[in-house]
Amino acid sequence: MEVFLEAFEGPLDLLLYLIRKQNINILDIPVAEITRQYMGYVELMQSVRLELAAEYLVMAAMLAEIKSRMLLPRSAAVEEEEDDPRAELIRRLQEYERFKVAAEGIDGLSRVGRDVVVPKLDAPEARARKLLPDVSLEELLMSMAEVLRRGDMFESHQVSREALSTRERMSDVLERLKGGGFVPFVELFTAEEGRLGVVVTFMAVLELVKESLVELVQNEPFAAIHVRARAE
Repeated sequence: MEVFLEAFEGPLDLLLYLIRKQNINILDIPVAEITRQYMGYVELMQSVRLELAAEYLVMAAMLAEIKSRMLLPRSAAVEEEEDDPRAELIRRLQEYERFKVAAEGIDGLSRVGRDVVVPKLDAPEARARKLLPDVSLEELLMSMAEVLRRGDMFESHQVSREALSTRERMSDVLERLKGGGFVPFVELFTAEEGRLGVVVTFMAVLELVKESLVELVQNEPFAAIHVRARAE
């Protein structure tokens, strides 16, 4: 009975195992000894798993070629011109080792389905809430300017002016908003009162906003501004 203590993923994996097992410097591989050990494993593998021997035999041929090139005598001039016959094999081994170490590191990470189970819970039914934009002071002033422009059309027709009170106008605005619904900002003004009436109403609205009695609402940027009484 034969027992294989190591499972190799290819000829480079086997070579790297033989080199590391004997603490050999990968940059100075003793080709003759490594070739002998490598061929011993290939012969054993041929006897039990013939279908895996093809790629290992290609590496065996490469090792035999490197071994023969290193054993043949060469002149000093030829040695300077030619690279080390082991250079290509060393480069492939170093590249394979880097990828193998990286793969082992990735395999050691926690994996969903193997090491980690992700819980799944049905999310409660959510209702979409539309976020309304803040009403800027610039847009409020532009809306007031439009009301002032219309108020100027009646300015010349006023003979006498009635004294207007901001506090009384605040009460009038709250009365208009008593129903709790939205009222267009421009509808709070009476153009027939002229510029003075527009200014008093505008000051009354600002005081109500300051005292948190009413709020200004706008459905989208640059849309019409509406006023609503705040809920208690």
